[in-house]
Amino acid sequence: MEMNQLQELRGAPVYDVSGDQIGKVEEVFADVDTQRPEWIGLGTGFFGTKRVLVPVDGSQLQGDGIVVPYEKDHVKGSPDIDDDHVSPETEQELYAYYGIGAPAAGAPSGDSDDAVTRHEEELAVGTQQVERGRVRLHKWVETEPVAMDVELKQETARVTRQPVDEPVGDAEIGEEAVDVPLRGERAVVQKRTVAKERVGVETDVRTEHQTVEDELRKERVDVDGDVDAA
Repeated sequence: MEMNQLQELRGAPVYDVSGDQIGKVEEVFADVDTQRPEWIGLGTGFFGTKRVLVPVDGSQLQGDGIVVPYEKDHVKGSPDIDDDHVSPETEQELYAYYGIGAPAAGAPSGDSDDAVTRHEEELAVGTQQVERGRVRLHKWVETEPVAMDVELKQETARVTRQPVDEPVGDAEIGEEAVDVPLRGERAVVQKRTVAKERVGVETDVRTEHQTVEDELRKERVDVDGDVDAA
């Protein structure tokens, strides 16, 4: 990224390698000799009064902001910057902290006529939300036979006889019938719906460790010819 690009990105968000926002671009520090941008100064935000710098090298434009190849906590622990410029001592601390090499003095960073830059790959592992399974609550109807005992009252007839010994003057002797109804109970069945149980699903988070394996490439530099020992 060139200096004019970074200057236009003031106020743009800066994200770490996992996609979490670290802060916003507030200032850009350039090399005194080459004027190439070297450090991005982030807004304080949750870092309090601490000024945070991340290397321009390895950073990429993405969407509305910049993505740096470091974790948020790693950037948070970078050395403090108290001045409006980066001193050589502080810059060496930053190079060592971020594990990058300083550009050759008096020359822009990168390949040149009398120097080569050795690169190597680093493994950056993040996380992504994916669906691992599915739980379904399915309610269905089951019919089962039920038996219940109930007491029923029934009237029964019993003949009673009571002696009578008295004269009857106008009584007539003849046939006579009396009907006596007998009553009883019968079972009456009704159904009602009653809520018995509420079944739901709750989710818990379980943390597990997984080893991610890959192959990383490293550049090696061989020197041939007449070279003085360092």
